[in-house]
Amino acid sequence: MGEDTHDDRSEPSEVTTPHGPARVRVIPAKPARGVLMLGHGAGGGTNAPDLRAATAAAHGAGLSVALVDQPYRVAGRRAPSPARQLDAAWVAVAAELADGDLAGLPLVVGGRSSGARVACRTARDLGAVGVLCLAFPLRPPGRTGRPDRQPELDGVAVPTLVVQGERDAFGTPPASPSRSVVVVPGDHSLKKEPGTIREAVENWLRALLDGRGAASS
Repeated sequence: MGEDTHDDRSEPSEVTTPHGPARVRVIPAKPARGVLMLGHGAGGGTNAPDLRAATAAAHGAGLSVALVDQPYRVAGRRAPSPARQLDAAWVAVAAELADGDLAGLPLVVGGRSSGARVACRTARDLGAVGVLCLAFPLRPPGRTGRPDRQPELDGVAVPTLVVQGERDAFGTPPASPSRSVVVVPGDHSLKKEPGTIREAVENWLRALLDGRGAASS
C-alpha cells in the first residue's frame, strides 16, 4: 500500500451551480497523478465510512480527492433533488475543479449509492477515465415492479469498480469486461471492512492510472 501523505485539514469552499451552491473539499496529493471526485449517498454526507476509505485509497495511489456535497445537502435537506438537478450540479463542480488547481489531471468520478449513480450518468460528458461505485443501489428493496438501475452502469464506457456489501439489500450488479465487482463483508452501509475497501479501491486506481501511462507511452 502507498504512503498516505494527504492533509485532511483543507477547508471546504462553495461552488455555484444551476441549483444552488454545492460544497467541495479538495484534499490534495503532492504530487498528484489524478483526481478522484466523490459524491455522497441520498441522505448522507461525505464523511461516510466507505468514502473515507476511498479517500485514503486515492491518496495511497497518488490522487487528489474532491469531496462534493450536493446543493440540497448544503441547504440542509435530506430528501435528494431530481436526478437531472443532481447531475447538473455535479457537472458544474467538475467544471470548476477543471479550471483550478486540478486542471489537466485525469479525472475519476465516483460516490456511494446515489452519488455512484450520478457519477455513472455523467462520466462520459466529463471525460472521466474511470468510475468508482460504492454500494451501487441496483434495485430498491421491497419495491417489486420498479426497474433496476443496471442501464446506468452499462452506459459507462470506461473502466468501473463496484464495491458492494455481501448483504446489500439493493442487490449486487454483475461484472463485465470493463467492470470489476468486489464483494466485501457487510450491508449497504459498507461500514464493516474499511481496510478491505481501501485495499480494493487503491489497487484498482493504481492499475487504472498505470494502464493509462502504458497506453500513452
